[in-house]
Amino acid sequence: MKLKTTLVALFLFTLTVVNAQESNASKFGKGLFNLIGKDSTWTMKIGFRAQFLTTSIWEDGESNESNMSIRRSRLKFDGYAFSPKLKYKFELGLSNRDQSGASQFTSNAPRYILDAVVMWNFYENFELWFGQTKLPGNRERVISSANLQQVDRSLLNSRFTIDRDMGMQLRHHFKLSDKFLVKEIFSISQGEGRNITTGNIGGHQFTGRVELFPFGSFISKGDYKGGDLTREQTPKLSLAVAYDHNNNAVKNRSNQGSYMIIDNGDGFYETNINTLFIDAMFKYKGFSFMAEYADRDAKDPFVKNSDGTLTGDEVQVGKGLNLQTGYLFKNNWEVSGRYTNIELDKAITGKNPESQYTLGVSKYIVGHSLKVQTDISHLEVDSGNNELMWRLQFDIHF
Repeated sequence: MKLKTTLVALFLFTLTVVNAQESNASKFGKGLFNLIGKDSTWTMKIGFRAQFLTTSIWEDGESNESNMSIRRSRLKFDGYAFSPKLKYKFELGLSNRDQSGASQFTSNAPRYILDAVVMWNFYENFELWFGQTKLPGNRERVISSANLQQVDRSLLNSRFTIDRDMGMQLRHHFKLSDKFLVKEIFSISQGEGRNITTGNIGGHQFTGRVELFPFGSFISKGDYKGGDLTREQTPKLSLAVAYDHNNNAVKNRSNQGSYMIIDNGDGFYETNINTLFIDAMFKYKGFSFMAEYADRDAKDPFVKNSDGTLTGDEVQVGKGLNLQTGYLFKNNWEVSGRYTNIELDKAITGKNPESQYTLGVSKYIVGHSLKVQTDISHLEVDSGNNELMWRLQFDIHF
């Protein structure tokens, strides 16, 4: 009922705004509406996208799972208010998976809000962001799910990402030469993930990221898009390192995963969790290559009750490597491959190393805005419980 009310309100709001302000029709994939205030003091682009996914999984040669779903369904608003130097972005998740994770920490309510952030270019090349949005962690996570080279992100992202949180980010960029560009990001956030309503239980989360562009900027922000759809005419490279410190974290994957509850539900275990990311993106004439490395450690990964007894839970410490490459043909068909290796510390987590090999094929009809993607993955686990997964996805983005 709440979702229906929200959608009706948004629809009526859109109609009112379109009637009251000047609007211009945009190309497919560039937003449903591009609105401009009559006095030009504000703009709003309204967009919608959806992903339709079918998946089949076989374990040890036996088919035991098949699923069709609306993987993602998103409504997005962005533009500027009062001045082009004060931008905003709001994104709502409408599918069941977008809203998953309701708990006592989110007032047992669906998590509709993905992004709600204001970006202020307050001085020269400095920007201050405030609100809920993606933290400057691993590159693959910051790439929008609408712009992925394969059906979905890798195992490295699912095990190590620091995803979204509520807080502030300071961003800056400068040039070392005519081409060599450097970008820096520093953020302070709550440290418990998105849409938390109960306040901050542990400490705060501090994240820093530096990106180097020795050959200059990518076309159309291609350093954060899968595949070389712009077919860079000169080699482009981005090298980056990010470090995240979550002080007195209360979740077993920094600001992700499950809460580390102790004393039969009467308290939370707190420990410092640190995550290192190193990544790169290279593109040239349809060829693309992306590499990511992640390493997580904790001050004390074993979750203990107040009397020192172990709960059986632990921080998911370990490391991961992801290598992904692809080539886009002139007919806009792309072939891509990915290798991912995850090694959580077995002595602590009890989990075996796992490797996944993925082969993907994509047809870009209108870039990332209208595409069909399929991939097949083979997962190898040292314990011998192997898995074969096939996926097919249709993506449309207004």
